[in-house]
Amino acid sequence: MGSGIAQVAAQAGFATVLREVSDALGQRARAGIEKTLARGIERGKVTAEARDQALGRLSFTTQLADLRDCDVVVEAVVEDLGVKNQMWRELDSICPAHTIFASNTSSLTIAAMAAATTRADRMVGLHFFNPVPLMKLVEVVRTVTTSQATFDRAFAFARALGKEPIAAKDNSGFVVNLLLIPYMLDAIRALEGGVASIADIDKAMQLGTGHPMGPFTLLDFVGLDTTHRIADIMFDEYREKRYAPPPLLRRMVLAGMYGRKSGKGFYDYSQEPPVPSELGL
Repeated sequence: MGSGIAQVAAQAGFATVLREVSDALGQRARAGIEKTLARGIERGKVTAEARDQALGRLSFTTQLADLRDCDVVVEAVVEDLGVKNQMWRELDSICPAHTIFASNTSSLTIAAMAAATTRADRMVGLHFFNPVPLMKLVEVVRTVTTSQATFDRAFAFARALGKEPIAAKDNSGFVVNLLLIPYMLDAIRALEGGVASIADIDKAMQLGTGHPMGPFTLLDFVGLDTTHRIADIMFDEYREKRYAPPPLLRRMVLAGMYGRKSGKGFYDYSQEPPVPSELGL
């Protein structure tokens, strides 16, 4: 997500600093951006000149101090409030007063991060969607302390990136995940209950509702560990059963079945095309 956000910012004409925790991860991020831009050239969506200009606007670092001159800092670290707030506290002492802090969190509240800084009025959510270069939506999240000027600047920034921003209140999950997470968890419960097979539930939602992919394909794409973590956060916030991770999801995460990134989730990706996994149901 972080490299995708950096790419669209650089393509939109912004001088962009991408901070990673190691040089190796920074090199991997650059390689990923170069690969995405190369695909854009192949498809006629990006010119070679535009690619070179975008890459020229990108710099990479492992030091938070190198973000001191940024007007907007967008955070896309692990979905852990402690990790995020430690970073925000450091940045709060580094960045000038006008700098806007924006989190790409998908489930944590912006208020919980704003409270860790001395600039609660300049904290917003900018929730992008994966893959960032292709997905048009950005949820611009305003919490109780966000100033109107900050919200307006963040909304305009999202538009400047070529995205379609929407305004969202600072509730866990915002708009999309508030509706999407229960949908995916319900699909798992349907599977647990023997309603239909993995493949047939996916096919039903694709052909019956026009979804580009079924819920199990989407779960594997998002990551079962990520979904589990988001569901836990949202259940803690709302205490409603529909946000509670189903037992099957917990067992799969414990087994290291995270989806595409681990090679196996609801589908087995060791062969092409992937086939539904044997889950002992």
